[in-house]
Amino acid sequence: MTISVRKAASVAVLGAALGAALTGCGGGTGTSDAGRGARLGTPAASGPASGPASAAASAAGSAPQAGAPAKPPTLAPGPNGLTPVFERAKQHTDKTVALTFDADMTSDQGPRAAGGERFDNPPLISALRTLQVPSTVFMTGRWAEEYPDQAKSIGTDPNFEVANHSYSHHAFTSPCYGLPALDGAAARADVDRAFAAFRTAGAVNTVPYFRFPGGCYDDQALRALSTAKVTAVQWDVVSGDAFATDPDAVAEQVLAGVKPGSVVVMHCTRSAAPVTEEAVRKIVPELRKRGYRFVKVSELIGK
Repeated sequence: MTISVRKAASVAVLGAALGAALTGCGGGTGTSDAGRGARLGTPAASGPASGPASAAASAAGSAPQAGAPAKPPTLAPGPNGLTPVFERAKQHTDKTVALTFDADMTSDQGPRAAGGERFDNPPLISALRTLQVPSTVFMTGRWAEEYPDQAKSIGTDPNFEVANHSYSHHAFTSPCYGLPALDGAAARADVDRAFAAFRTAGAVNTVPYFRFPGGCYDDQALRALSTAKVTAVQWDVVSGDAFATDPDAVAEQVLAGVKPGSVVVMHCTRSAAPVTEEAVRKIVPELRKRGYRFVKVSELIGK
């Protein structure tokens, strides 16, 4: 299945114009044939989470902690051991949907944050809590460093699970919406650095899932992450919330695209996605009216 975000050309254009800080999360370049094999027909595995999740548990101590997921499911490696890629639940009859939120901040945006630009969105997180919507937040390590209290709050709330969106929000393959590119060794280290930032902030409900900046990946990127023991998570529904100004349009796009087992990509970055909270308040009741149940990505992968 071709990544649906290719249809969202306007997001890519906006991203290029605005420096690709948030762009990447609304983009995607697709994969080669081997990469495609890594994401299709890969059986689910529900064994213990090795790598980042278990490392986080070890760093926090041996006793289970509030909000910490027990053995979050992952997918088996793809062909030749490539990192597996998840886009949508295989079970297409159960009316479940995962809302995912990318908490974006690139490694060089500290001065912009110091100048008052808000890369966080506390009202959105509050709305998800009020609406009781289990959600997966794909967080960059740099975001966790900038907002450690929020990272800890999200990462200790059982309503949420924290997944890895890299440390720097640099590209793992090129071209990717103008994002600087990392080579294989740097890419692997970038993932580890993000998980370390989550642990430092005190986020304990961290799961071994990774979202490529820009949604851009190829076989080389999948190979570079193979030792990280993560499942790469893409999406099948693009919300269009990046740089949007009309929450109704965002809500309509999501509602038109959601199918049983869908993964919706949205953003938790107030300056670059200012209407997401309002859109969510429209999306949630309507999908519930249609019989949908909101779940975290881990529940979809576990089906």
